[in-house]
Amino acid sequence: MSRFWSKVVHTLTPYVPGEQPKLPNLVKLNTNENPYGPSPKALNALRGEVGDTLRLYPDPNSDRLKEAIASFYGVKTAQVFVGNGSDEVLAHTFQALLKHDAPVLFPDITYSFYPVYCGLYGIAYRQLPLTESFEICVDDYLTPNGGIIFPNPNAPTSRPLALAEIERLLCANTGSVVVVDEAYVDFGAESAVGLVDRYPNLLVIHTLSKSRSLAGLRVGYAIGHPDLIEALGRVKDSFNSYPLDRFAIAGAAAAIEDRAYFEDTCRKVIATRTRMVADLESLGFEVLPSAANFVFARHHRHDGAELAARLRERSIIVRHFKNPPRIAPFLRITVGTDGQCEALVGALREITA
Repeated sequence: MSRFWSKVVHTLTPYVPGEQPKLPNLVKLNTNENPYGPSPKALNALRGEVGDTLRLYPDPNSDRLKEAIASFYGVKTAQVFVGNGSDEVLAHTFQALLKHDAPVLFPDITYSFYPVYCGLYGIAYRQLPLTESFEICVDDYLTPNGGIIFPNPNAPTSRPLALAEIERLLCANTGSVVVVDEAYVDFGAESAVGLVDRYPNLLVIHTLSKSRSLAGLRVGYAIGHPDLIEALGRVKDSFNSYPLDRFAIAGAAAAIEDRAYFEDTCRKVIATRTRMVADLESLGFEVLPSAANFVFARHHRHDGAELAARLRERSIIVRHFKNPPRIAPFLRITVGTDGQCEALVGALREITA
């Protein structure tokens, strides 16, 4: 703490990212990274950017990447915004579209960056409890607000919200923006991108960190009505007019264009998740229905923190949240390779015996 800090810094409670430990023979299942590498086409595109052109600034509009995204989803480039990871896209969204007189609404158990952004930008918010089965209840959000945001599937609970429920929310909430954060949607949930042409207040946010295996490249994007995209652009250009470098633009565009590799990788993760859920349930775990590349599970006899600690002793890292207390019994476990998940289940079989 320093007397030179601004007032806002004194009040911030920063987001705590998942641990990146450096342990030997590590089975890393704590940060929802894809266990499979990026598209070979993306890697070739990255290599192609090594050269004299690195002395030049990148395209400030990232037109090549926007065109690839627009083509993939069947939207116009004017409906696409790109940024340095979905976290930056979210940050600009809070500043550009969710800072109003009424509070922003989001679940009480959700991505913990949302209240951080509210604190950073001085945005009032209200957290609405998930149901007893850890689901989002749309009826709770049918109230005056300054915007609504939630992940689909929700994180860390992994449960998806049906597209029909999202549309019901949009129909009943025409006076503010509804942001659907679809970081994990490609692993089994229904995307809301198909609704953007019908609902001018809908913004859908994606990342290339999960289903495109590019967490190290830091690329995210939003799709919505051109008016929403313009607002994001105005904030971006008041903050950093070159958020994506030449490597990010080239690699991300190639990854988006390689549909076959993307679909194959998602299928592999879903198949492994199905087997892992069955194995965990056979050991006495309750596993919430997952449409993500992770599962949220608790054991009826063992504390979550204890399980995480004992797995760590075996160089297997999963994510445990102490707060809120309601989810303290749970572990959030990333779906890894078949071998990684077999190692996890084998360790848990010993621990829970």
